[in-house]
Amino acid sequence: MTGYPILPRIAVIVGSNRRESINRKLAVALVRLGAGKFEATFARIDDLPMYNQDNEGALPPEVVCFKDEIARADGVLIVTPEHHRSIPAVLKNAIDWGTRPWGKSTSPGAIGSALAQQHLRSVMTGLGMILIGGEAYITFKPNLIDEHGNIGDDSTKKFLADFVDRFADLVSRLAPTTAQASAA
Repeated sequence: MTGYPILPRIAVIVGSNRRESINRKLAVALVRLGAGKFEATFARIDDLPMYNQDNEGALPPEVVCFKDEIARADGVLIVTPEHHRSIPAVLKNAIDWGTRPWGKSTSPGAIGSALAQQHLRSVMTGLGMILIGGEAYITFKPNLIDEHGNIGDDSTKKFLADFVDRFADLVSRLAPTTAQASAA
């Protein structure tokens, strides 16, 4: 035994893929401040393909490298900008690849996608978009959609038909009339 403490390993993820990213510079500065307190490696995320569940069986080499880097770490430090009141797409993609449990394709439970809808609503209102009120939670069940692409469950079909009607009404009210469109 040498008497030297074993330093924890930190994987640093920068949520920007810009070469001159301010967040990358901040991450480097944070690693310098942590010298002697931890060992840091930068986990590359800019080369990850877009997440696709079809590729979970045979992971692309970049994904294997990224997941291995995270698995070897004792901790993860994320330094990121904000894009439209949310995390950048490159960071979300890395999170999806790094944490995705294999074999699950939809959110379980009666309110699957609730948080995704809440987050999307926050992003869209931050951009000034007009949104239809309410939320739609669709629980996956066998025969939800038949082989012809039709909704198989009557109560779900009625709920979704109402949603589509309200959506079409909102878009119709907001769309410019033919006279307005031709004047522009």
